[in-house]
Amino acid sequence: MCARPSPLPRVFYGWWVLGASFLILFLNSGGRFVFGVMVKPMEAEFSWSRSEISAAVFLSMAVYAVATIATGRLYDRFGPKWVIAISTILFAAGYGLMATMHSLWEFLLYYGVISAAGLGGITVPLFGSIIGRWFERRRGLAVSLAFAGGCFGQFFLVPVFSHLVLTSGWRATSLWIAGLSVALNLPLTFGVIRSDPEGLGLRSYGSAPNCPPLGSMETVGRQRAQTPGRRLPRNELPAAGDIPSLSLPQAMGTRSLWLFTVVMFVCGAADFLITTHLVAMVTDYGVTPAQGADMLAWLGLLSLGGILVAGPAADALGNKLPIALTFLFRILLFGLLYFLKNPISFWIFSLGFGFTFLVTAPLTTTLMARLYGVGHLGFISGFITMAHTFGGGFWAYLGGVVFDRTGDYDLALAISAGLAALALLCTALIREERHLPPSPKPTTAPQSAARGV
Repeated sequence: MCARPSPLPRVFYGWWVLGASFLILFLNSGGRFVFGVMVKPMEAEFSWSRSEISAAVFLSMAVYAVATIATGRLYDRFGPKWVIAISTILFAAGYGLMATMHSLWEFLLYYGVISAAGLGGITVPLFGSIIGRWFERRRGLAVSLAFAGGCFGQFFLVPVFSHLVLTSGWRATSLWIAGLSVALNLPLTFGVIRSDPEGLGLRSYGSAPNCPPLGSMETVGRQRAQTPGRRLPRNELPAAGDIPSLSLPQAMGTRSLWLFTVVMFVCGAADFLITTHLVAMVTDYGVTPAQGADMLAWLGLLSLGGILVAGPAADALGNKLPIALTFLFRILLFGLLYFLKNPISFWIFSLGFGFTFLVTAPLTTTLMARLYGVGHLGFISGFITMAHTFGGGFWAYLGGVVFDRTGDYDLALAISAGLAALALLCTALIREERHLPPSPKPTTAPQSAARGV
């Protein structure tokens, strides 16, 4: 009698969650970064200055920053489904209403507030937190693979949407972005996305078989925390489940969080200065709008290389070295563009900056999990991303102001190089060690009890 063949091993469900995250980021990234191609058409249609258009970007980034904090908190408390769904509807509504606008205040409301409020729940921070809970081993690689969706989206969809902008207009393009977001995001959210493996009776990928679930891990860890804010060197670390996660207020009591906040503020400042103004800047020097859109698209594709290198590098070497090398490279790139402005230098800058563009995205999740645990990872990552987006909006706006006042972007490029040097220094000062929460204060016994009465 033939023995029945053993069933094939089931695919770990976390890979399905990773795939759904990839697709959502693919579409949202393409729709988000095509805005840089819309700057000059809006400038021509409405006679707005670049600082006025950049003011909407600043407002958008500020609202997005607050939204990432709120959605991170809601995700930690309620899970991802309705957070992503409501965020998708807001994002689509903002872009859909943009197709009807005729004044600056409408632009500020639709793009700067409504769309940005939705963006906070359908971009990198939330999905980084989701993937971080599904993967214990190879977490850096898994987060990088999910974030690669944004890289491919920017590469493939920015040229497509740019072609729509140049042929059908930015209004029709806005409607396409709105409709596609709803059609893709909602089925994947309700059909595939799950908050964590415990909800399906599973363990995170690579976790020890005898490791208790997250809830009991936190209970055990709290009983062992003794020293306020103490950092544990690697050779003294107990098992990962024995260390309780730090909340955001507890993490705020450590120097490392504030150093990394500065790093991410600077990172966002450079990111959104370039994605907002790159196409407008290169066309000021004779490059065609289609070529400028191609540079922005290739910037997105090259970010895939950086993100795929960053995750495994963090797994093998720690998080600080990839971050430090990113800002060192950016100093050189901003210096190049300050002194040379021709098609070759623009292409070198776009490809090189693209490689650095998303390096810190997976490393935010892995570094914060390394320092503070995963129990409040969504909220802490949201706080860090808030700094990143405030930096991005602030510097994108000032880039427009600099252009209106000086006629070029040279001053903005020089300051960006200096800020990159500051981020490099802050990265070097971060101590990449696990932090413990403060121990509870001992209760003071009544005097009568102390006297034995």
